[in-house]
Amino acid sequence: MAVNRVPILKRCRSLGLDPVYLGVDKKSKRELKRSNRKISDYGLQLREKQKAKFIYGVLEKPFHNYYEKADRMKGMTGENLMTMLESRLDNVIFRMGFARTRRESRQIASHKFVTVNGKSVNVPSYQVKAGDVIEVREKSKGGQRFKDILEVTGGRIVPEWLDVDAENLKGTVKELPSRDQIDVPVDEMLIVELYSK
Repeated sequence: MAVNRVPILKRCRSLGLDPVYLGVDKKSKRELKRSNRKISDYGLQLREKQKAKFIYGVLEKPFHNYYEKADRMKGMTGENLMTMLESRLDNVIFRMGFARTRRESRQIASHKFVTVNGKSVNVPSYQVKAGDVIEVREKSKGGQRFKDILEVTGGRIVPEWLDVDAENLKGTVKELPSRDQIDVPVDEMLIVELYSK
């Protein structure tokens, strides 16, 4: 399995992204020094795609597959793409506050710490559906790890499309998110333009 080992702060700096979207509280003290060259249209489109890939932790091939699936669905391709990325299991774990960072949520999913509708799932890219119940396994609930996580994520705002019971480490997907419920600073129209060339 391919693993992204890019230093988070360095990548955030190069993409002009706030590390908060990845669940990282640190800030980089360095400034990005860019020459005063104007970025081309292609450069802007590529940067938006790289931002989306980096935030959700998706590599190029799966990301392209998401785009093709979104293109075949009804409605706007860009909005479909963002909804599919947002409804990945690892992202939902992060949004519910059961992980401090997106990378940790991916690890929690792949190490079988969570169940979906009572069944153990170890695929971070698993697509959740409306009505799915995501719960931390009984064996793991009393562990120190999740107590520490809840201390850190206690003040985090849970999106409207999720219903979370933090005490029991359980949450329900009320509905799939619409684009205006997704607070990710990505212009998906530029990604669609890039792929539709």
